[in-house]
Amino acid sequence: MNWHLIEVDGDETKRGDGGPIDVLIEFYRAFNAADILGLEAVWFDDASPSMDNPIGGIRRGWNQIAEGYSRLFQGRAKVHVTFHDFTSQGGDDWHLFVGRERGICRTVEETLDVAFRTTRWFVRKDGVWRQLHHHGSVEDPKMLADYQRLIFG
Repeated sequence: MNWHLIEVDGDETKRGDGGPIDVLIEFYRAFNAADILGLEAVWFDDASPSMDNPIGGIRRGWNQIAEGYSRLFQGRAKVHVTFHDFTSQGGDDWHLFVGRERGICRTVEETLDVAFRTTRWFVRKDGVWRQLHHHGSVEDPKMLADYQRLIFG
């Protein structure tokens, strides 16, 4: 089995070791399935995590992050992304993934190809890997404006 993944959308077979690759795969599985409980299992569930992206803004703590995901998942647009073109480095208790996401944002009336730059930082605490930080940004201002329009209405 190839553990050197080229892209991740959550459909990959996990290593089964509970390590950062497994948690990354589980993040994308939960996100693409709009599974808030699955995301809660991946993120630290206290005040420590942070997230910054053009849709959710800056959010601190799991409660704020969960509120952002819930608004997205309950909205009229459905988003599916694949993480690709990424680097992966880490130590005994931290792991950083830096790359790109590409995907589709779809409403009943419209479909938009989306692309983001993405950083995900995972930390091992008490033997369990969890996401501590996410940063997302957009290179194409027109795509961002169209994406925000589809998400926010």
